[in-house]
Amino acid sequence: QSLEGLKPVRAGRFLVHGSHDRARVHPNDIGIEIEAALAFGTGHHGTTRGCLLALDDLTRRRSFRRVLDIGTGSGVLAIAAAKLLRTSIVASDIDRVAVDAARNNARLNHAPRIAFVHAAGASARAIAAHGPYDLVLANILLGPLTRLAVPIRRLVAPGARIVLSGLLPSHANAALAYYAAQGFRLERRIPLDGWMTLVLERRRCARSQRSITALRFS
Repeated sequence: QSLEGLKPVRAGRFLVHGSHDRARVHPNDIGIEIEAALAFGTGHHGTTRGCLLALDDLTRRRSFRRVLDIGTGSGVLAIAAAKLLRTSIVASDIDRVAVDAARNNARLNHAPRIAFVHAAGASARAIAAHGPYDLVLANILLGPLTRLAVPIRRLVAPGARIVLSGLLPSHANAALAYYAAQGFRLERRIPLDGWMTLVLERRRCARSQRSITALRFS
């Protein structure tokens, strides 16, 4: 009865649903089946939906070959990316229970090309080995996101996009300041249900811009 109360969630082309709502997935939908369990991410939370909407929008405009999902939780974002892009995905989480749940959800959704990694942050060798990434999804909280700014910059290629969520609207500018210092610029804000999702681009000439600035003040 509790599961039946969780209605399907639409975010762009994605429809996140439980097993009791499989019949609601239309032929043109990208269905993602996630049951409510111990890992975060059934699609109902504004942060998860914001990330799905950002992913849907980004992939309409360009393709991505290397994708990283940090703090994967239930695996919903990694599964969405795998279904949409049909490329290899790396998904990590600090919680081993979440990694196991995400791996099971990937099997359920026939998304075999996701490599799941139990790791804290983004510095694990198994994560770095698959880079540089051109798309990073990180739905966590402000504190971890600020600590990840430098490691993420090291993992992504120039021109890469990163999607940050788990942010209250009042936290968005603080997150932006950390990432702007690493050469990222704001591309889009997605406010939803009292939360904020940010889409950022790594500037292609960030290094040379820092060098010019250093020369001016040297």
